[in-house]
Order: sequence, then structure tokens, then C-alpha cells
Amino acid sequence: MKFVRFGERENEKPGVLDADGTIRDLSGKIDDLAGDVLTDLDTLKGVDLAALPAVSGAPRLGPPVAGTGKFICIGLNYADHAAESGLEVPPEPVIFMKATSAICGPNDPIIVPRTSEKTDWEVELAVVIGKRAKYVSEDEAMAHVAGYAITNDVSERAFQAERAGQWTKGKSCDNFGQIGPWLVTPDEVADPQQLKMWLTVNGKTMQDGSTATMVYGVKFLVSYLSQFMTLHPGDVISTGTPPGVGLGMKPPQYLKPGDVVEVGIEGLGQQRQDVVADD
Repeated sequence: MKFVRFGERENEKPGVLDADGTIRDLSGKIDDLAGDVLTDLDTLKGVDLAALPAVSGAPRLGPPVAGTGKFICIGLNYADHAAESGLEVPPEPVIFMKATSAICGPNDPIIVPRTSEKTDWEVELAVVIGKRAKYVSEDEAMAHVAGYAITNDVSERAFQAERAGQWTKGKSCDNFGQIGPWLVTPDEVADPQQLKMWLTVNGKTMQDGSTATMVYGVKFLVSYLSQFMTLHPGDVISTGTPPGVGLGMKPPQYLKPGDVVEVGIEGLGQQRQDVVADD
């Protein structure tokens, strides 16, 4: 199934796509796509979608999961991306947090912060946790996954690497965490390690990769993270990006107001973002 959240920011309603791609309103069945609902998404498979209210028009889409307590990112998880960044593949996953206040809808704008000159893009596969995970094995890991989505891990490289300290401040600016359009359940994703992914800027392809080249795969990451922290329903793991980011270009290329970014992953839909200046 493909779940969505639609409506004005912070007032989104839960929905699901029917076979024709029409959004059906789920708010009469569940409060939101959060918490225990994510643990029991299978119970919604028996719902008669045709009996649910159809949502007219083209409403704004919000992030397809609510109540995210942790937005966990994995750095340098593609060997070729590490190379273009001038860094070695780490012996264990690089973990950093992105502030949950950065989360926004898939088509919400990328906001270039004041004083920013190096706002960059990163298409990534997101894993959404559906069941509490603590000290789980790799064999158990997939039972704790509610589904998958696209993230654009927008990054300000000067804030991230040139201002001292950790990466968080270069990753957590407002609207630096587009998620969606859909939360796609695992039964619709045959293999999360075989998904094509791409990103364009102003129609030009910048990233053209595959989750097949991840260093640390989904099963490993869920298990690995659960050794250090309990993962809760609604937590999001953004699993790293393939090569083609602006930082790695010669010369580097960064986003500016007026640019348009489009992002896609096979089977998970696509995003479109206008780049605007912060006011």
C-alpha cells in the first residue's frame, strides 16, 4: 500500500492511494500515520478503498509519517560518494541526527538559509520504523520496518564542514528534510537494495544511482542502530546518497533561489522542490 498525508502543514490528514492513484481519506479510520498505527498497518489492507472518501484536486502533500521522534542519517554510505567527497568509506556507519524541525512535505520548497552559499542536494532512501526495535538481529530487522520513502537530505556544506563541530547544523535548517510523497509498505518493494534513484536540478541529471551500491544495507542499519538506541514507530533512517552532489563537482555547484530540484526513487514516487531564499 501507498500511504500519504495531505493538507496544510501541521494539519495533515492520513490517506491512501487507490489503484487509480486517487487519494482516499483515511481520517475516518485512523487518527494519523503515527505511533501504534504504523505497527499495525497490515490491518488496513482489508479496508475497502472504494468506500473511503476520494480527495479532490491536488492537495499539498505532507511527510507521509507523523510523530517522528528521531531523524537518523547515515553518512558516506556509498563508496563512490565518499570518494567524490575526498573521504574514505568508514569501518562502521557514520551516524548523525537531522533535527525533526527540518521535516517537510515532498514538494515543499528548499529554503536557502541566510548567509548560505553552499546549499546542496542528496537523494536518499528513507526507512520508516513501524515496530519498536532494541538489540534486534539482522534476521529480525525487516519485521520492524513500516515502509520506505524518498528523502532529500538537503545540506549546507559550509555550515556542515567549515564551521567546526558536528554535521548537525549543516543538515537541520528549516525545510532541509523533504520526505515522501508516499510511505510504501514492504510488500510493494521487492528488494530495497535494488532501487534506482535519481535527482535533477533545472532538468539536468545530477545523481543517477542505485541502492545496490550501499555499503551498509537496510537490514544491517536497522540492526546496527538498535544496538545503540531504541528505535520507535515513526523514526526515520535516511540511508545515504549516491555520487553526484554539488560538493563533488568540479567546480562545486550549489543551489540558488529560482532553481528547481526533482527527486525520484523507483517505486517510491518523486518529489519537486522550488528553491527559495529565506526571508
